[in-house]
Amino acid sequence: MRSDAVTIPVIRLHGTIMAGGTQLRQSLSLSSTAALIEKLFAYNDAPAVAISINSPGGSPVQSRLIYRRIRDLASEKKKTVLVFVEDVAASGGYMIAVAGDEIIADPSSIVGSIGVVTASFGFPELLRKAGIERRVHTAGRNKAVLDPFRPEKEEDVERLKVLQLEVHETFIDIVKERRAGKLTDDPDLFTGLFWTAKRGIDLGLVDALGDMRSVLKSRFGPKTRLQLISHPRGFFGRRLAFFGSNAGLSASDLAASAVDGLIEAIESRALWSRFGL
Repeated sequence: MRSDAVTIPVIRLHGTIMAGGTQLRQSLSLSSTAALIEKLFAYNDAPAVAISINSPGGSPVQSRLIYRRIRDLASEKKKTVLVFVEDVAASGGYMIAVAGDEIIADPSSIVGSIGVVTASFGFPELLRKAGIERRVHTAGRNKAVLDPFRPEKEEDVERLKVLQLEVHETFIDIVKERRAGKLTDDPDLFTGLFWTAKRGIDLGLVDALGDMRSVLKSRFGPKTRLQLISHPRGFFGRRLAFFGSNAGLSASDLAASAVDGLIEAIESRALWSRFGL
């Protein structure tokens, strides 16, 4: 006897959005999510696909690439995309979220932060006190713009702000296109502020409140089955996990990986902490 249960494929896009990633820490990028997204849309009989998002943002380029891949496949496969926000879908995380035809979130989820931020450190005084001289030789007078070991220049900051405004405009255009007819004219909407999903409904950033399982079963029937799609893990992957992901690496490789992982972990922690997470 044929079952009348509906299967909804699900993927989880959780984490900060950064190009690449390290052997010690993974992040969201097109390269790390492309295979999952392709599999998500491979369920021809599914009436919709579901995406769970939990991200404080990160790279605007990788955010848009992931967003674009989801929309391209949704159009090609003629699938409804339902996005479910967990703790946060902010900045680049929200850019990915608007790839959904509907955005559903927990009342306490954080959404928004439609803006662009560039953060760095400056160490010129530290070098001076340590008696270290910074030597930089360039071909091209702007090749050392915003060098963290040299004093900040006003013209360099102004140049950076111009770039940020262009990226911000791209972000705003995407949100306006995908949320057309839903957004309010609140003056703070595109200032980088963020809100709970409960307030996000009033602003037009969110369509409904709820959780994935309850919403999908309510919409497609109590027998609806959620099929979580994850990265394949064959023999080679299991072997690496058994011996440790850094098996076979030289001491210098391990040290470089540790440093890269530490820097990425600090950047990731800073992004999450903006939203109290």
